[in-house]
Amino acid sequence: MPVNADFAGRSYPPTAPYAVGSAKIREFAEAVGSTDPVHVDRAAARAAGYLDVIAPPTFAVLIAQQCDGQLITDPEAGIDFTRVVHGEQKFVHHRPLTAGDEVVGVLHVDRVRQAGGNAMVTTRSELTVGDELVCTATSTLVIRGAEDDGGDA
Repeated sequence: MPVNADFAGRSYPPTAPYAVGSAKIREFAEAVGSTDPVHVDRAAARAAGYLDVIAPPTFAVLIAQQCDGQLITDPEAGIDFTRVVHGEQKFVHHRPLTAGDEVVGVLHVDRVRQAGGNAMVTTRSELTVGDELVCTATSTLVIRGAEDDGGDA
């Protein structure tokens, strides 16, 4: 089943809140090789003007991909996860994600198109804390088209 092009313009309900914790931030910072003390040291973060440690910018992908999961697991979308390749990711941060934040994401499917036998789906996740928009994450998913089975003609 091909990807459902009618999903362009669809939005999904808000996700359950994601609790941003200092331990999660520390683990992520270590995993991506960040050495900035504002990610691991509360005193350094406060000296820089933050309430607590802040997440590296790409930390938002954890929440954005949970949002994308709503689309990927929607049976009407026609997406075969075994064929998904993460093509591109962009973030617009309105403020850093901070330890103690409870982040909710709303997924919007901005575009569905065909290109070279593949489907290209562009999503936008608006991440909020309360009523405050903290990050807009835009993702392009490539869903590889069916391959020739190589059978005899």
